[in-house]
Amino acid sequence: MRKSLDYINGVIAAKEVYLLGDKISKLCESSAEDAFRAISESGFGKGAEAVSVYEYEKLLYADERDLDEFIREYAPTNAEKAYLLSPRDFHNAKAILKAHFLKTDANKMLAPEGLLSIEEITRSIEEGNYKPLGEELSSACEKAAALFGEDNAENASGAEVGAIFERALYARLKAVCARNPMLKKLTAKKSDLTDILTALRSKTPEYAANNYVLCGKLKACQLENLFLEDGEKAVHALDGTGYEKFLQTCIEDKSVGLPLTRGELIRDNIEIDFLAERKYELKRTQPFLYYVLRRRAENANLRILFVCLLAGMSESEIKKRLRSV
Repeated sequence: MRKSLDYINGVIAAKEVYLLGDKISKLCESSAEDAFRAISESGFGKGAEAVSVYEYEKLLYADERDLDEFIREYAPTNAEKAYLLSPRDFHNAKAILKAHFLKTDANKMLAPEGLLSIEEITRSIEEGNYKPLGEELSSACEKAAALFGEDNAENASGAEVGAIFERALYARLKAVCARNPMLKKLTAKKSDLTDILTALRSKTPEYAANNYVLCGKLKACQLENLFLEDGEKAVHALDGTGYEKFLQTCIEDKSVGLPLTRGELIRDNIEIDFLAERKYELKRTQPFLYYVLRRRAENANLRILFVCLLAGMSESEIKKRLRSV
């Protein structure tokens, strides 16, 4: 039985006190061992047995599984549940399908289960019956399977297969969020930012066009302008779309040979940044989404923190990589 919003928000209020908040930024100043000791003593990881900093993934895994159960139990509507969990179904289906055709093991490539179990996805792919996976995922599996084919498995392009599943994922998110104005807006914006990054990473407009998701307001003809030989015109190719600053940031990095890491970080933070700007005005299902996204961002930041500390990186370099919380 679905729980009332008042009840859900009461549960969230009780759980929010355990968020790490600014503590992660302060941990950037410590050693890996001290950071591990600090989060272990705080109770993070739900009692998972991790005896040294090199087992920090055990703590993260335990917390992520706890959050997954929270999403499944307390998601206010199917839109939030699908928005948060269905991306894993598309990732897992892609990994299992590729492993099926290439005769390899998918286990190391799998994400935690989303809305579909690993067994369901595996059975559908092995039987070649994709309909139980749902309209968008079924279509993606059919297209990818045709691309592999019995005699062409080794020659199938990983990028092309990835693009098939990414387009299908965005189509799924667009459909399931159609009646949720905020999630609909965020899905469209994330699609546009993804397509801008795809264009800037592609050598030709033709290659980029095969990899766009196009579930936002940008059209392929607008994105073609990013390939203009006149660099000044390319910078202004998206004027009036709301993506001017994002494009400028990405082009600045690309022009000096840097990876588009800043652009990726902006895209990956759009949901939590959107909600953080309105954190005192959140209503209806928004507090639930804000809480889940903050916990996910904290887990991502802890993973970044430990990887960087163990690699001996400086405090400033680590903080550049952290996501918004």
